[in-house]
Amino acid sequence: MQTYVAGVDSSTQSTKVVVWDPQTETVVRAGSAPHPEGTAVDPRAWVEAFLTAAKNAGGLEDVGALSVGGQQHGMIALTAEGDPVRDALLWNDTRSAQAAEDLRAELPVSTWTHACGSAPVASLTVAKVRWFADHEPENLARTAAICLPHDYLTWVLSGSKDVTTITTDRSDASGTGYVDLHSGRYRRDLFAMALRRDEPSIHLPRIVGPREVAARVHRGIDEIGLRAGTLLGPGAGDNAAAALGLKAGVGEAVVSVGTSGVVSVVADQPVADDKGAINGFMDASGNWLPLACTLNGARVISMTAALLGVDFAQFDELALSVPDANGLQMLPYFAGERTPNLPDASASLSGMNLANWDRAHLAHAAVRSLCELLAGAADAVRACDVPLNSVRLIGGGARSRAVATMLPEILGVEVEVPQPAEYVAIGAARQAATIHNS
Repeated sequence: MQTYVAGVDSSTQSTKVVVWDPQTETVVRAGSAPHPEGTAVDPRAWVEAFLTAAKNAGGLEDVGALSVGGQQHGMIALTAEGDPVRDALLWNDTRSAQAAEDLRAELPVSTWTHACGSAPVASLTVAKVRWFADHEPENLARTAAICLPHDYLTWVLSGSKDVTTITTDRSDASGTGYVDLHSGRYRRDLFAMALRRDEPSIHLPRIVGPREVAARVHRGIDEIGLRAGTLLGPGAGDNAAAALGLKAGVGEAVVSVGTSGVVSVVADQPVADDKGAINGFMDASGNWLPLACTLNGARVISMTAALLGVDFAQFDELALSVPDANGLQMLPYFAGERTPNLPDASASLSGMNLANWDRAHLAHAAVRSLCELLAGAADAVRACDVPLNSVRLIGGGARSRAVATMLPEILGVEVEVPQPAEYVAIGAARQAATIHNS
């Protein structure tokens, strides 16, 4: 039997599984399954979505190694028995906004960024940990381990029941707000500060190197054909996995427009921003991945299209049927915003007049507002002396002809739109292939 590898993308909205042939670097088959909506979700729902997606991909009987890419940040609290203490708080849950402000007041922004690459914002795990400590002390008392979404899924697939065996990788760990940007080791002092405890006993996942085996499957899962002994890779945060999937090298940028908007650039050294506008993450290959993230992404255009009662192709036609928005301006902070850091902000329209209050100008204004938001994120990365030598546009928003047309002009850089593919899952598959062949 031919042995393949599998890559998983456990994103905000769904799980995608690709079975990948490392010899030909092609997807053999694929499947997906949706996740529950909301910014707080029972993590066991992601396991069920994975099982369904794996079945829809034709099973994993011929897979020798598997790796999981997943939505970054978030917080999963587990009991000593491995049960979720509460619903996982996702990256886009902004209840931790005040906690982030408190942490920034307790240590200067530059101290945070030079320590771990990022200043606390509502999205980061460190802010969610502080919110947890302040608002749910009874749940905190039951917590034996805290991990990230991709950590949890990898651990469940291993079949282990011991929370001290949970692993993570450097890319996702670097987005917690309590991992050292240079050494890749935990800053237990920052974790303790978030918990308001001197010596927190809560277990944190072991950080696995990019080419290390994180675990092996202890017990097979017959319903999807996952065999005992299958190698499990370290996994990666979704942006790092996408960079792997695209084979992005130093100086190459990836703009991903999905639920969020992300501008990331592979760098060969740590990047810290004194102002805290960017995240100085690590990547999944041994390099670094400074990025700026917006909370608002493709929904800016999907919601506007729904309001106008048109499909995406018709929306693009409307947006491109006029040369500009003729003074109509949209501020697209529908979910608050992270870049700039305005978690309590809301969206608005301004500049309406009799000449621009029509469907075409509204569509154009929506697309331009999204592109300008992404350009602001790119400018934040450039301000840290990180060059954007090339840009590739991926994610659901990349399918928009209007976005692909307007973005190069607003970014000031040529933008390539690769063939649509599940690049996060493919990146995870590349990682699985690396450990399988080592």
